[in-house]
Amino acid sequence: MRGIVAGSVYVPRFRLESEKVEAAWGTNHASGVEEKAVPAADEDALTMAIAAARRVLADAALDRAELETIAVATTNPPLEEGDVVPQLVRALELPSDVASATLTQHAAGGAEALSRALDADGPALVVASDCPEGNAADADHALGAGAAAFVIDDDPAVAIEDVAWHSDHAPGVRFRERGDRNVEGLDITTYERTAVREAVTEASSSLAVELEDVGAAAVHQPDGGLPYRITGDIPVSGEAVAAGTVVDRIGDAGAATVPIGLLAALAEAEDDATLGVFVGGGTAAALACKGNLPVSGLEDLENGEPVEYATYLRERGYVVDGEVAGGGANVSLPNWRRSLDQRYRLVAGNCPDCGGISFPPEGACQECHARVEFEPVEAARTGTTRAVTVIGQGGAPPEFAELQQRDGAYAVAIVELEADGGTVTLPAQLTDVDPESVAVGDEVRTTIRKIYTQEGVPRYGVKFEPVE
Repeated sequence: MRGIVAGSVYVPRFRLESEKVEAAWGTNHASGVEEKAVPAADEDALTMAIAAARRVLADAALDRAELETIAVATTNPPLEEGDVVPQLVRALELPSDVASATLTQHAAGGAEALSRALDADGPALVVASDCPEGNAADADHALGAGAAAFVIDDDPAVAIEDVAWHSDHAPGVRFRERGDRNVEGLDITTYERTAVREAVTEASSSLAVELEDVGAAAVHQPDGGLPYRITGDIPVSGEAVAAGTVVDRIGDAGAATVPIGLLAALAEAEDDATLGVFVGGGTAAALACKGNLPVSGLEDLENGEPVEYATYLRERGYVVDGEVAGGGANVSLPNWRRSLDQRYRLVAGNCPDCGGISFPPEGACQECHARVEFEPVEAARTGTTRAVTVIGQGGAPPEFAELQQRDGAYAVAIVELEADGGTVTLPAQLTDVDPESVAVGDEVRTTIRKIYTQEGVPRYGVKFEPVE
């Protein structure tokens, strides 16, 4: 029996309350959503996937080199065409020979990713991460963000006892036109509710489990009311549906909403079965789970920081164009690729002659100045600020100007980190913090965020956030 060995959640810190949306538009198209998670200007589906995956890998008693499969689900990848798994592999030092799958076509992609992992041999990593966008006047009102990660293997804490599918053509039920960033739908009309309800009923009823025994259920939840309506034809209680409903706190996180809800339900599960029902268009997938497990990151569901509606529009990029004068620094993609280990994992070099530590590990040793073959070592992920400055509005170099348009002034620090008995220092941007509140001597830790886009390709690397 295969199933879930470990699970984790990541939700961005910003929250937009629905009452602020209603105040801005005079209406609210997010029934049952009290607030939604807002990704920061330097966050996207990839950075959230890395954050959730890092948490679950820290919890799983697993040698990362043993991973056989990685599957990622998102409806909003950084590039319309481009793989996400290799970036996870490089950022988290995962084996490069893994079987991989990137699933981007519908909100039920998390179920497909889990199915790939269940069918695989050996340990598998599954991540569902999403931050859908929509028309700011209506569809966007409910759309949030978040990520969930699972390690799947034999002898699990939570056995996935059965998976059932139902697929039927349901035109117009949640779609996004090619080349468009906005999720579309039919505003949860009777037609859409009926199509989704039929798919949920068929998939759930095909499971080899007694639905009357389901104690908790994470069900397709684009708003707070639909989960209860679409389960009306199956014998699952409202209390069970409530246990896996998270849309009220984080909004509709696309392919990640049900996976996050499923982990929230499993963290509280007892002896009853737990049901997960994923829907994407006319496809529904139902999973029957048995067991429970601790889940890292669940505190993110509650610990949000409120933002104003104008701030939300800026952070999401709805009211900035990103255009700036000047060319900025150009780092070619081949040179960027050559430095990925430093940018993602802070790999420094140990000098075999004097034992000094150099960062980056290139050229002559920074201690004895000998030209040597450095031994790679990773710097600690937590360090101390030794100098801090704030880049005010309009003061950013051109490559960082879009970030500043969206996020405002930002802090840059010289950070000192321990590495193999020595120390390294490096300049880095700080994120998830009021730039004026950072002081010399503050403790900070690494996080992977978007740095900037150049030649049409988003580039990612280490930034630092405060340790609370």
